[in-house]
Amino acid sequence: MNYLSVEDISKRFGDRQIFEGLSFGLAKGEKMAMVAKNGTGKTTMLNILAGLDVPDTGKVVFRNGIKIRYLSQNPTFNMTQTVWESVFDTDDPIVRVIGNYERCLKTGEGDIQKLLDKIEENHAWDVEARIESILTQLKIADFDQKVSSLSGGQLKRLSLAKVLLEEPDLLILDEPTNHLDLEMIEWLEQYLQNDAFSLLMVTHDRYFLERVCNTILELDDHVLFSYKGNYSYYLEKREERKQIEQASIDKAKNLYRKELEWMRRQPKARTTKSKARISTFYDVESRAKKRSDEKKMELEIAMERLGSKILEIYKLSKSFGDKKIIEGFSYKFVRGERVGIIGPNGAGKSTLLKLFTEELEPDSGKVVLGETVLFSHYRQDGLKFKPNQRVIEAVKEIAEFIPLNKGKKISASQLLERFLFPKHMHYNQIEKLSGGEQRRLHLLKVLIKNPNFLILDEPTNDLDIVTLNVLENFLDDFPGCLIIVSHDRYFMDKLVDHLFVLDGEGNLKDFPGNYSLWRDYGDTDTPIPQGKKSSAETTEPVVKNDYSERLSYNEKREYGLLESDIEKLEKRKAEIENIFATENPEAEELQKLSDELGKVLSDIETKGERWLELSERAN
Repeated sequence: MNYLSVEDISKRFGDRQIFEGLSFGLAKGEKMAMVAKNGTGKTTMLNILAGLDVPDTGKVVFRNGIKIRYLSQNPTFNMTQTVWESVFDTDDPIVRVIGNYERCLKTGEGDIQKLLDKIEENHAWDVEARIESILTQLKIADFDQKVSSLSGGQLKRLSLAKVLLEEPDLLILDEPTNHLDLEMIEWLEQYLQNDAFSLLMVTHDRYFLERVCNTILELDDHVLFSYKGNYSYYLEKREERKQIEQASIDKAKNLYRKELEWMRRQPKARTTKSKARISTFYDVESRAKKRSDEKKMELEIAMERLGSKILEIYKLSKSFGDKKIIEGFSYKFVRGERVGIIGPNGAGKSTLLKLFTEELEPDSGKVVLGETVLFSHYRQDGLKFKPNQRVIEAVKEIAEFIPLNKGKKISASQLLERFLFPKHMHYNQIEKLSGGEQRRLHLLKVLIKNPNFLILDEPTNDLDIVTLNVLENFLDDFPGCLIIVSHDRYFMDKLVDHLFVLDGEGNLKDFPGNYSLWRDYGDTDTPIPQGKKSSAETTEPVVKNDYSERLSYNEKREYGLLESDIEKLEKRKAEIENIFATENPEAEELQKLSDELGKVLSDIETKGERWLELSERAN
């Protein structure tokens, strides 16, 4: 049974063609995700499906009688309402009856018997139980609070409640995990897995795509491709498609060279046969000149060297009124450290980052920063720009020319192109960019400051999966220190070595592992077993050690970081040896590399001995 049919729709904004001639369908029970690069029209497509916009051509047809609800990226609210009024401000008669009944129970206002009769008449007691369960799970409890006083995360939970309460037949979601904490994301994931309604969504959350969706719809170079399977299946089949496309292009190139030779020596008199061959030639030329390889974002920003003293925290405490953020926290960061910060919304994750960077004064304790440390802070609230500011102006505010690795430098315009901003976009107003494009520009501005200590507060919001993969690969090789606050579980699992876990009451736990390991072991006293793999869909085991009770807590943490340090040193050793074998560096560069290799070998030996010592005690 088809719930939705999209037939040959197109949309243009000014001189920019967003998409053209797209057609697809969605069946009852199907859970479909749309995947595409930022700026290709995913949100525009959802707005058209939700009736908030109209296509220039084509049509959208829904099955008669089905109930459709849409969760936009930035839902609008009546800010004068209370949470209660907003939740039950709906045209669904059963939900309104339940709301009136609950209000009557709470305040005594209204005819309770009349409301009971309506609930009985509509067989709505199961609806009442479901509504109560959803509100409880989404932690919506203070119904008298004004909507205007809610945080971004609270507003997202409220908007989710409003669309889920009505139990729609078709649910359309645009980035549903943005601004939700990890607990809420996992609840929503489970809810969407188990419920029977149909679903169409845009999300960058790869675990969501893997565990919830059974169809992936990819928009690539203005063409739609449908994959009947989850995210892993999509990746496999997409790679097969790209290989077939490349083989077709290679074949066309060979034929093109042959036909081009014929075109150059063909006689002036053209027969019907030669005219047909000429027509075929232009078709072959078009296919041969098609580029199948995707243009990739390149990140190779230079980094200032870190000294031995980096960031030291001594008995740090901070509260806002009765709300404790952190109390008595001490810690010393070391080179190459990669920390994730997790905790419920409102626990103080962003506040903790501001304390570390001294943007916020602690109530007590102190933060000592090493002389060589250069912070760069990617903020959750996004890019700040002047009204009517152009894309290239935002970059030139920092520098006209940007230094890269190995003494190279490029212009602001060239850097924008590397970050997938083609020349025709350089003088676009920033406010007219898509949410993901603004995030990518924000990321560029953070990285071109050449930091050696990166702080990323929700960097994955609105970024497309292609950009996320490039960012992950860059951060994986980033030699400086890294602190990440993110609700993207895949992102955290891939990049962090250990976690700072905030409980919202001023306590901070240092957990030696990534997010999936925390979910498996963080709430218990069970030791992490040797060889245990993260539940992340990654190819490498996240933890390769046995954290035995024979080690102190600090030793367990050290043990967990040593192997990562040694792997990085071995990688650098191989890089230097490869330079010696394949290049002919100048004498000065040769001496520097020789000195560095000596230090790397010494560090490998020292850290290796310490790792063996801890390993013997642990096992």
